[in-house]
Amino acid sequence: MNNVVRRTPDAGADEVIHLRAEPGQAAREGTNWGAMLVLFMRTVSGLWILRGLLHWEQILGPDQTPFETLPTVIAASVVFFAVADLISAVGLWLASAWGGVLWLFSVTANIIVTVAVPDFHGGGRVMLVIDFALIVGYFVLTWYAAQQRED
Repeated sequence: MNNVVRRTPDAGADEVIHLRAEPGQAAREGTNWGAMLVLFMRTVSGLWILRGLLHWEQILGPDQTPFETLPTVIAASVVFFAVADLISAVGLWLASAWGGVLWLFSVTANIIVTVAVPDFHGGGRVMLVIDFALIVGYFVLTWYAAQQRED
């Protein structure tokens, strides 16, 4: 006979962020930091989709400076951000760990490029402040969600 043992994971064991109480546990009072983190990640994901599409507009847009005439370093940066911003946006939308890591890498690269070449992105120094605020918000929400999960 063919005896196949199937193992089923515990409910919620494979979730990265727990959005609901475990079976048999009463829901906790107060803010659900896991849900807040997912909401934050999905909001930032929407912003990063827009950022990625703006980079693709630089590459494909008819009203832009022809992409072929851009200096090689600037062209490579535009292509990098066009791809990295969209991939990190997908990861953020899925609320996955790799999405957060790739987003942190992408936003850090954005900060470095904005400091080195202030006119690379529209918004310049204002974008620096927004990027720093988003990073701080991400870490604060992640910390609170982890603390709530440990309780």
